Amino acid sequence: MFLGIDVGTFETKGVLVDRAGRVLAHARRRHGIDTPTPAHVEQDPETVWWADVAAIAQELTAYPAAGPIDAVGVSAIGPCVVATDAELRPLRPAILYGVDTRASDQIEALTARLGEAEIFRRSGNMLTSQSAGPKIAWLRDREPDVWNAARWFMTSQSWLVARLTGEVTIDHATAGYFHPFYDIATGDWNVDGCDDIIDIDRLPRIADSSTIAGTVTTAAAERTGIPAGTPVIVGTTDSPAEAVSCGIVDEGELMAMYGSSGYFIRAGDSLRTAHGLWAAPFVFPGTAVLAAGTSTAGTATRWIADVLGLSGASDEETFATLIALADGSPPGARGVLALPHLAGERTPFQDPTSRGVVMGLGLDHTRADVARAFLEGVGHSIAAAILAIQSQCGSLKRIVAVGGATRNPIVIGTVSTVTGLPQEVTDSPGAALGDAFLAALGVGAVEGPSSVRDWVRVRQVIHPVDADRERLTGDHADYLALYAATAPLHRRRTA
Repeated sequence: MFLGIDVGTFETKGVLVDRAGRVLAHARRRHGIDTPTPAHVEQDPETVWWADVAAIAQELTAYPAAGPIDAVGVSAIGPCVVATDAELRPLRPAILYGVDTRASDQIEALTARLGEAEIFRRSGNMLTSQSAGPKIAWLRDREPDVWNAARWFMTSQSWLVARLTGEVTIDHATAGYFHPFYDIATGDWNVDGCDDIIDIDRLPRIADSSTIAGTVTTAAAERTGIPAGTPVIVGTTDSPAEAVSCGIVDEGELMAMYGSSGYFIRAGDSLRTAHGLWAAPFVFPGTAVLAAGTSTAGTATRWIADVLGLSGASDEETFATLIALADGSPPGARGVLALPHLAGERTPFQDPTSRGVVMGLGLDHTRADVARAFLEGVGHSIAAAILAIQSQCGSLKRIVAVGGATRNPIVIGTVSTVTGLPQEVTDSPGAALGDAFLAALGVGAVEGPSSVRDWVRVRQVIHPVDADRERLTGDHADYLALYAATAPLHRRRTA
């Protein structure tokens, strides 16, 4: 039996899986985010992350058919910045990944200090809101008491694994986003020129994702129900775990994650770097990824549903009502076009100042047109990210789509039609399954990375709609032009 738990932006999920990849039980808990000021997005590690993990572990280990747990894998949103004392107590709420854009000044200062060429050489990336390093610098500049008191600067799953085992670790796939502190060529920390911002001994020990970090302590066993002494792997962030869960292991395969934000991972046998995209190690030794992300996807869908006054007894009912409304408008939304950049945008623009726009409204337009335009806008944002990866790497061998918005035919259909690429949609519990597989790999219970395909179930394949391709590819060109036209205005208004 293998226990996998994934802490997402708005929900934590867990699964109990046997050696054949059969999910015997699953559990979930909803939670929220805190936005104390504009550009700041946070969560409390104790009351959100640890409380969720403990509750889900208790539920799953009490499942009647559960046998002994052979290993545990945990993933979580990231890269986050969690500052703790020596006893692993958080000193402030965790600063979240790229949706938190507070460190713009620190990005500018670090870029000026080290130079763009050196940052890219060292990190394989430029500094963006997805970089953890500038957020640690922000703590030094804006909250020096916290920065001085911190024994550890880690990320979400690092802290959770430390709570379970007492061992402070981080996987290469996540450390690769702590730019400019991680040297992508050597696979080790490198703080040259930044040693006034961070000491290496305040950063976690780096290891591969499926390496055993330690075993469950007596205190953690009492809190979670996981037996003391159970092996716990180093783990990874939610996106690589999600990629594993849908069988992405080979060169040229891409995972498209349709979550609260969009995230896209292309697996490869060698490191590739490209400006505007994120290069990092993957979870298996000797592999690497080129990744991209959008700032909003499911969050923008929820926002437009709220703005249009749609509600249901559940999220599923609300989104079904939104889709039904949008179906009252044809592809192209009768000329209405939307930028869903409600929290800035990441790939391909890397612009935290970008904001939402609805263009082309006339007196003859309806709520259905606005709904469809916004859903297609989410599709355009995802297509732009996928096309940015393809432009750097050539043709994609395979796309596997995961996440809640894969059940939105307008969003996922727009992506396939604009890109011209089919997408396999898996019927999977998501990243938690990837965590369980990595845990099984860590204790030698499965043959190797490729055996994860035996755990994957494809639900459907989404094909491009040829009849809509001319209209939607034209709209996509206009989507890119709309961003270019409005970006200077947004930068000026948010200055």
